[in-house]
Amino acid sequence: MPLYPVILSGGSGTRLWPLSRAALPKQLLPLAGDNTMLQETVLRLAGLPGAGAPLIVCNNDHRFLIAEQLRDIGVSPLGIFLEPIGRNTAPAAAVAALHLLRQDADAVMLLLPADHLIADVPAFHAAIAEGLKAVAAGHLVTFGIVPDAPETGYGYIQQGESLAGGTARRVARFVEKPNRENAEKFLASGEYFWNSGMFLFSCRQFLDELNALRPDIIAACEQALDGGRHDLDFCRLDKGAFAACPSDSIDYALMERTRHAAVVPADIGWNDIGAWSALWDVGDKDAAGNVQRGDVYLDGVNDSLVRAESRMVAAIGVANLLIVETPDAVLVADRSRAQDVKKVVDYLKASGRSEHEFHTRVFRPWGWYEGIDLGDRFQVKRIMVKPGEKLSLQKHHHRAEHWIVVSGTALITRDGKEELLCEDQSTYIPLGTIHRLENPGRIPLHLIEVQSGSYLGEDDIVRFEDIYERG
Repeated sequence: MPLYPVILSGGSGTRLWPLSRAALPKQLLPLAGDNTMLQETVLRLAGLPGAGAPLIVCNNDHRFLIAEQLRDIGVSPLGIFLEPIGRNTAPAAAVAALHLLRQDADAVMLLLPADHLIADVPAFHAAIAEGLKAVAAGHLVTFGIVPDAPETGYGYIQQGESLAGGTARRVARFVEKPNRENAEKFLASGEYFWNSGMFLFSCRQFLDELNALRPDIIAACEQALDGGRHDLDFCRLDKGAFAACPSDSIDYALMERTRHAAVVPADIGWNDIGAWSALWDVGDKDAAGNVQRGDVYLDGVNDSLVRAESRMVAAIGVANLLIVETPDAVLVADRSRAQDVKKVVDYLKASGRSEHEFHTRVFRPWGWYEGIDLGDRFQVKRIMVKPGEKLSLQKHHHRAEHWIVVSGTALITRDGKEELLCEDQSTYIPLGTIHRLENPGRIPLHLIEVQSGSYLGEDDIVRFEDIYERG
């Protein structure tokens, strides 16, 4: 059976603030190693028998970051499908299955979240091999993590009778996140697994079953796929059709209602990295039980996670803490309160602030910019443009800009006239001028931008031409 990995990359990871933010969520961050969570998810597919290139389903706003991260590890995806709006896992899986079935009538889909940690890759591959046996026998497969603690933050799957020819078992029932008492009973019984959110389906059977249970989802996804269009390396789903699709998870829409659900036990060193405490659990600890990363000084600190992203962090005489520093925010929390980090994000949203959405460094397909200073009627940014890349041809209604080249070469277009600037040279872009910034060189272009005007928001852009086809 042809095996097609499908990776869902739509989460926001709010419990990993201040590192994970809407514009750069946890799956696009190197949380447990040098590679990002997405990259690790793709790389662990290497050597999986029969597996082809991955198909990615992701948020439209993350498309260029995802494409670049895949290029960095030398992977060319089967496709990158863009969700114009989040509609949970069932519609995302349905779009992928519809597309795959149009390419291959025998397609089998391995559905994986982009933000999970799996320590034992050979055991992971072995579990997939067991799942393929159950799929061939007509079952819709989920993977149940063999539990080692009475976790209350996961859903559970109760196993039923064994299936012939492998380790898979029928699913007796799915259970919502339990309280501590019930979690301890589940662990002691040996009959329950953690619900991993990973699945293995025949695309045809998945769609037939979902159509019988939720035809409204299938109809909306078919319209979104048929009305979609290709844009560079991406496939944009039709916004109106996908927005009209009901939002539902695979568990609720399908697995809890089908008669064909099976679970494969998976003892694979799994963790969904759902909070900072999870990173402490899986991290390499020193003799005092601390997990540290970055420029960190610890004295008399025990059983804590301390992470510095931009400056030195010193901690003295504390225990059981989570300390995470970024350029614009610092989190300090008791390790037992890791799940409450989401409350900070809720506060930021309610207050109309931006620290839940953007870092000081904001990535764009052409490079990045970061804020240096902001005051009344002025803003200072540092900008990096990658070799060969260019910003859109644009103008601003409310601000003028002064650019100073720090390193590299800048090609400036201003009202149709071009000008080449080198290190230590500068130019001025008056309000209302149609302009473009481009890097024609072979090294990154770094410059300082000083904005002045009555309104300095990022939405004060009128684009006339854009190689990235942004609106």
